[in-house]
Amino acid sequence: MQRRTFFKTAALGGGALALSPLISCNPIVKPTQDEPAAVGPFELDEITIDQLQEKMASGELTSEEITQKYLDRIAEIDQAGPALRSVLEINPVALEIARESDRERKERKVRGPLHGIPVLIKDNIDTADRIQTTAGSLALAGFHAPKDAFIVGRLREAGAVLLGKTNLSEWANIRSTRSSSGWSGRGGQVRNPYILDRNPCGSSSGSAVAVAANLCAIAIGTETDGSIVCPSGTCGIVGIKPTLGLWSRHGIVPIAHSQDTAGSMARTVRDAAYLLGALCGNDDTDPATGESEGKSHPDYTVFLDPNGLKGTRIGILTDFMGFHPGVDDVMKSAFHVMTHQGAELAEVKCAQERDQWNKAEWQVLLYELKHDLNRYLSERPGAPVRSLAEIIAFNEAHTGQEMPWFGQEIFLDAEGKGGLEEKEYQDALALSKKLTTETIDNVMTSHRLDCLVAPTNAPAWITDWINGDHYVGGSSDLAAISGYPSITVPAGWIHGLPVGISFIGKAWDEPTLLKIAFAFEQAGNYRRKPEFIASLK
Repeated sequence: MQRRTFFKTAALGGGALALSPLISCNPIVKPTQDEPAAVGPFELDEITIDQLQEKMASGELTSEEITQKYLDRIAEIDQAGPALRSVLEINPVALEIARESDRERKERKVRGPLHGIPVLIKDNIDTADRIQTTAGSLALAGFHAPKDAFIVGRLREAGAVLLGKTNLSEWANIRSTRSSSGWSGRGGQVRNPYILDRNPCGSSSGSAVAVAANLCAIAIGTETDGSIVCPSGTCGIVGIKPTLGLWSRHGIVPIAHSQDTAGSMARTVRDAAYLLGALCGNDDTDPATGESEGKSHPDYTVFLDPNGLKGTRIGILTDFMGFHPGVDDVMKSAFHVMTHQGAELAEVKCAQERDQWNKAEWQVLLYELKHDLNRYLSERPGAPVRSLAEIIAFNEAHTGQEMPWFGQEIFLDAEGKGGLEEKEYQDALALSKKLTTETIDNVMTSHRLDCLVAPTNAPAWITDWINGDHYVGGSSDLAAISGYPSITVPAGWIHGLPVGISFIGKAWDEPTLLKIAFAFEQAGNYRRKPEFIASLK
């Protein structure tokens, strides 16, 4: 269950950049058969954090120059050219932050591997600056958060350059059962950079596309069920959905506190690991982070080992396969790579109760959406809307802009729910957690496994605003509902479209998953930069 597709189962400014307030109030992109403008090479294509640090250390490039190059590239291909529409708003002081980073470097104050590195973050994460936080909705247009999200504060402490906010599936894809992933009322439709009429999956669509298209080195997404791993798999990048509590959720527009988490998105496992370690930390405002004490690591790159597959035992989740023959072929090739690198594979089944945990999850999400979103908005006096009911009313009053293609039936269902003290919610939460955590723990223990593997996604479908997403299959629900970690890595191609493989583990197993994922990445080398093809037709 994915796509953030669980509901399917259940029922730019500054410097030389001339980007005004990126994205007008009526941003719908009309379908066209025209070929996009040719996209030329980019100096920073496929560049890694280590390579950027080497250039800054040698004086070949400054952080300000790197930031400007990314800003120019965003103007060239995201807002013009192929019009990827992955970046919703540029930080007007990005270049100032970069210049300060350069000043610190000259004074020999380099804070760490993210120092001077431009980062894009999803527009459901609070930033106490001149960038809006809207979750892609016009209902929150003009809202500026009073305080940084905890992970944004950690990002600033690490010396990163906050480049801007990325587009997303509006409200993190929890508004309608017939939504188009990557579409928001404020930002329009994000396009898959590999084949432009294909969907990028969601809800962290903009973050995935920006990384895949080389508009930044790294980005932050968020996931409730599939919102990091599905767009990462569909857009040919690495995505990490951490253990619940490894990163603080405070200051992130919520769906469900029992499953929500932010995570790393990057082109390489190493870069994703850099970001993962930098943003860990105990946050008193998010009690879940207390569980991470003694289990998190400031630097996850120390666990990366090109020989990390040797001697491992990996469980193939066979009942998460079979939804697409091409995906099955990609997985078989991936399994061959693993065995060639010294891994021992075992076929396991664990999804006999999948329908039960998905149905229970859906009830949990409806209850927690109402509760958590109302709480988030009530704590932000400057927000234009203060409750889910007010969002629903706003959408009804602005149907031409907010609901031209699909409605808000999920919002209506959630608004009809009671409080978290209700037995229906309590029973559903207990059941969904019990089934998924025990499934992972029991299967891994009984088979003596280091991790589980399954396909992340099917090839991207054609974007369809009228009927919604044409989701085929995936594996996000097991890790998402349990709150356990998963990492997706590019694993192959079907007709020019990326397919990812997910490595899933027990709680706090990020070191093991990173070791295995890195070894697979190094052996398979499946990552390709996009060519911005208009269509397969």
